[in-house]
Amino acid sequence: MQLCTLGKGGPVVAPLGLGCMGMSEFYGPADDEQSIATIHRALDLGVTLIDTADTYGNGHNETLVGKAIAGRRDRIVLATKFGNVRGADPHARGTNGRPDYVPVACEASLKRLNVDIIDLYFLHRLDSATQIEDTVGAMARLVAQGKVRHIGLCEVGPQTLRRAAAVHPIAALQSEYSLWTRDPEQAVLPACRELGVGFIAFSPLGRGFLSGAIRKRGDLARDDRRLRMPRFQTLALAQNVARLQKLEALAARHTCTVAQLALAWVLAQGKDIAAIPGTRQTARLEENLRAAEIRLSARDLRDIDAICPAGSFSGERFGAADLARIAP
Repeated sequence: MQLCTLGKGGPVVAPLGLGCMGMSEFYGPADDEQSIATIHRALDLGVTLIDTADTYGNGHNETLVGKAIAGRRDRIVLATKFGNVRGADPHARGTNGRPDYVPVACEASLKRLNVDIIDLYFLHRLDSATQIEDTVGAMARLVAQGKVRHIGLCEVGPQTLRRAAAVHPIAALQSEYSLWTRDPEQAVLPACRELGVGFIAFSPLGRGFLSGAIRKRGDLARDDRRLRMPRFQTLALAQNVARLQKLEALAARHTCTVAQLALAWVLAQGKDIAAIPGTRQTARLEENLRAAEIRLSARDLRDIDAICPAGSFSGERFGAADLARIAP
């Protein structure tokens, strides 16, 4: 895979990484043995960016990733996140970006991951009660102390990004981006390019929808978080499936899957963009990585844009509570 540099002087990664969130929760029961095998297979196939967070599985995911990368640490760019905090309600989220919390969270992640340094440390969500300059200042001190190599932000807009970059270089901004969600094209991607910030697309397969495996709500397990999301409600889902079928016809022209077509489209949006599709299955991983071999022509891109223009999928990408936590 052609390599991607995240930010000015930031880490160099293969453009398709591996998102590990679903290995711990949200999309069915965890299977650590299967997940570790998938991470190992990813590394064998040239994946270098492994993405986790302290909140995934309440620490389980970092511990899992730590076990999987033992003895292979020098082969990866390890990304994790802090700032999302959870309480007794499994569906509720709070935020904490206070400067005194930043080193505490980092030390806990280092311990769970069993590493001495984190390559890319993200603020998971902005803490509205804390100035971004104060949070980034505390993150910068971790860089100076040799505990973090590069810092990043998740789900923030141009205003917050510019304020953060004035304090310390930001290697990457991570936000949802796919044919399913093209919001970053409006202002976020231009701001990243103006400031020299790399971009990492999470959920590049539309939370699995663009894999083609979800046609009705019954295709999801009873505890699957997607059942609570607007785009997976009955009417919206039916409308979205109709659009998916048009993509399937286009994918057939390339003798590839819709998932591969969707990932190839993300990579075609710029050499400064990496994507982190998540999976626990080695077969799905291998399918996803073959997307790097697909070259889309100008005609292909026009055809895809005609099927999936910005804002074309039905329903909001998050519920109201989660949308309220996205910073301007």
